[in-house]
Amino acid sequence: MGRITGPVCRLCRRDGLKLFLKGSRCDTPKCAFERRPTPPGMVQKRRSKATDYGLRLREKQKVKHFYGVLERQFRTYFARASRGKGNTGETLMSLLERRLDNVVHRLGFAASRAAARQMVMHGHITVNGHRVDVPSYLVKAGDLVRVKNRVRSLQLVHAALADFRRDVPSFLSRGEGAVPEGRVDRLPAADDISLPVQANLIIELCSK
Repeated sequence: MGRITGPVCRLCRRDGLKLFLKGSRCDTPKCAFERRPTPPGMVQKRRSKATDYGLRLREKQKVKHFYGVLERQFRTYFARASRGKGNTGETLMSLLERRLDNVVHRLGFAASRAAARQMVMHGHITVNGHRVDVPSYLVKAGDLVRVKNRVRSLQLVHAALADFRRDVPSFLSRGEGAVPEGRVDRLPAADDISLPVQANLIIELCSK
């Protein structure tokens, strides 16, 4: 479930950092980035220096691939962040971190965000006791994210938790009961973002 094939790991090599798009495999020596941290292709051509526009576009594309959002979705998040108070870049990243598929992944219930999206769409996850099958659903502080108490759902999540090697971020807390659940203790802040990104470059690009 949630398997991502071939070209995806090339994104890591292109951007020069791990995007953790292939779940637990990225934590092992089998990770394509560890085996060959260079751009794809047999012949390694020297690349020209990126322009200012290129640098800004690369940061934006990196965020889109990391969270698995399309251009229209990204524009919606940016528009919402622009209307809010405070730093637009931090607000944008906070909105992306609040996506239900991202929260499910960061709780360890799914090996990757792609797998988490499938789990949500297939009805394996509830929020405050209600089934939510929209991966882009934005969680709020105090929300309880729980796995459905049925055999298939529990099998998927327990298998993911067995391979989970990362820490749960501080804005979330995870229960250790028979039915896995997690709580959103607060809204994510800048320190909770797991992707190294220069959000100010994205804002400069999208503001034009």
